[in-house]
Amino acid sequence: MTAQLSSGTAACPGCLAAPAEPARPIPEDVQIALSLPGIHCSACIATVERELNAHPGVEDARVNLTLKRAMIKATPETRASDLIPVLEQAGFEAHELDPGALSATQTDKAGRDLLMRLAVAGFASMNVMLLSVSVWSGATDATRDMFHWISAAIALPAIAFSAQPFFANAWSALRVRRLNMDVPIVLAILLALVTSLWETALSGEHAYFDAALTLTFFLLAGRYLDYRTRAAARSAAEELTALEVPRAIRVADGVEDEVPVAELRVGDLILVRPGGRMPVDGQIVSGQSELDRSLLTGETVPVFAEAGQTVSAGEVNLTGPLTIRATAVGEDTSLHRMADLVVIAESGRSRYTSLADKAAKLYAPGVHILSALSFVGWYIYSGDLRTALNIAAAVLIITCPCALGLAVPAVTTAASGRLFRKGMLIKHATALERLSEADTVVFDKTGTLTSGAPELVNLADHARAKIEVALALAEASAHPLSVSLAKAARAAGIKPANVRGIAEVPGYGTEGEFRGQRVRLGRAAWVGADQGTDTSAWLAIGEDAPVAFRFSDALRPGAAEAVDALRTSGKRVLLISGDSQGAVRALAEKLGIADWIAEALPQDKARRIQDLSDEGHKVLMVGDGLNDTAALAAAHVSISPASALDAARVASDIVLLGNDLSPIADACDTAVKANRRIRENFQIATVYNVIAVPLAVIGLATPLIAALAMSTSSITVSLNALRLR
Repeated sequence: MTAQLSSGTAACPGCLAAPAEPARPIPEDVQIALSLPGIHCSACIATVERELNAHPGVEDARVNLTLKRAMIKATPETRASDLIPVLEQAGFEAHELDPGALSATQTDKAGRDLLMRLAVAGFASMNVMLLSVSVWSGATDATRDMFHWISAAIALPAIAFSAQPFFANAWSALRVRRLNMDVPIVLAILLALVTSLWETALSGEHAYFDAALTLTFFLLAGRYLDYRTRAAARSAAEELTALEVPRAIRVADGVEDEVPVAELRVGDLILVRPGGRMPVDGQIVSGQSELDRSLLTGETVPVFAEAGQTVSAGEVNLTGPLTIRATAVGEDTSLHRMADLVVIAESGRSRYTSLADKAAKLYAPGVHILSALSFVGWYIYSGDLRTALNIAAAVLIITCPCALGLAVPAVTTAASGRLFRKGMLIKHATALERLSEADTVVFDKTGTLTSGAPELVNLADHARAKIEVALALAEASAHPLSVSLAKAARAAGIKPANVRGIAEVPGYGTEGEFRGQRVRLGRAAWVGADQGTDTSAWLAIGEDAPVAFRFSDALRPGAAEAVDALRTSGKRVLLISGDSQGAVRALAEKLGIADWIAEALPQDKARRIQDLSDEGHKVLMVGDGLNDTAALAAAHVSISPASALDAARVASDIVLLGNDLSPIADACDTAVKANRRIRENFQIATVYNVIAVPLAVIGLATPLIAALAMSTSSITVSLNALRLR
């Protein structure tokens, strides 16, 4: 129950070289990446950037709210360990990321590319339609041919550019002798262009350049909507890797040397200062401190650490310097093994087949066969290649899966908008489909159902004089219990006593002198008390009997309502936590959760979810810590709070933007409705095809009429999706 030292002043920004010395190469600036899980608005961005830019050695700092990350350009002497305390003092949790482990580009290039192609297709189709109006109004002979050739001059380069995503995907499928939804799309576009050019060359009355462009425009709209629903999704394994400490202090023959973690070997002695994260798995050789294991194990209370104890990569050293001997480095560390678990789990989830994929398997071959039969039948019947080709093109266009292509992204976008207004961000394209199937909900405890921060519950039980002494000692510590005690006492209007000589004893607590007596605030055994089952900080004043300041982990807003609503809807609710038996039991009883597991390791959580899946259950996992990442990825669908670390947040399909958990039940209900709308859209597309296809096959629908009918079905599907809003 001791302080997390946030010491560590910024290194000297640099010294001026003597004028007489020859010019030396100027060291290149370094890039520092920090994860900021606690930021949530523009005010947070402004504060973080202001604090960082004001720090000596920082040349430029930029915060990305979507990624909850700060990218900092700094002088070579500046370290992340210099900047993290600055942000912590400003009230922001910060963790160092390895810039080299993050993806090289964070730009939205794919989205901009799709949007640009969509804009070109839309602009070109409007211009060709204007030219078509003249033809429909009665233009004939040379005038009509001129408008057709101008339309061709606009349509051909526009489609060559705009439809590239469909051409590329269709070629990728055909190259391996496979069909996908883009194959009939490309055939429809090409046939519309070929028949239009043929008609124009023969001075025919009708050309269908506008149909080809409209088709391309609607399909790109669906592709862009689909992309936007997945724009936030990134690899959780990448984020876990980035959380591994990039540098460490190696001690050899009493000399400290900061080296890249990649250079560490088993047996090396490594110094981990207060506030530092363990770079490797190892055993403590010297020093006493406390370890924050909450991100890895879910334990809410820091654990005492001393010589002989084992530590894992990713744990945070809180109070005193520790020297550890490495027992596992690189890919052999527990943190890296956790990343491997996530990769395996993610690959399992990727095998999920969406409704759109199932439809495509049946739809694509059917369309090709039907169009081919129409061509052959009409050619045999009429002996006119031109007529047969026109009818084949009409069949392909009228059956083009534009409505199917819009069926899912239109609903997903509408549902995502509704849930976003309620404080939830849908990240994955199939998340809503999978959420609608969930019948079992697994909650983590610390930081998910609870706030993850201790809350003093018995301040009123103590005399004011003792609280004043405890406040003086607590304010000298950054330990979570001390911070909570100080906050509660200050809120009650209490001022600290005049305690002299306050000092920290790493791993035990803080002590000082008050009116000639020694006073201590810390662990039970250290002050001479018997530790109970509660989370407590003990105060001893002289020879008086020690008194306990007791703490509990407060429930998140809406936690009880969410659990109750999920149970009422017929879902099974479980609680799986890495916290102690007593803490987990107490919370489970408070929320009425009958199924609970305590002291679960990350692999235990993932294994339990896999067991539930093997039993036929569709599991929704809700968690926030590093210890939850494998479970989040292994679940059928997953949710994490915005306050979660990047690794947990990106392993999940849905992010809860606020602190309130109550929207989770509403999200499940919305997902069921969205799934119903998707199926309705498929039914609309099917009914449309049942009516329209026979008309095209018997020659009653020209390619232009087919394009208008296709557009009508697409608009109908989109309007049905908007009912979700």
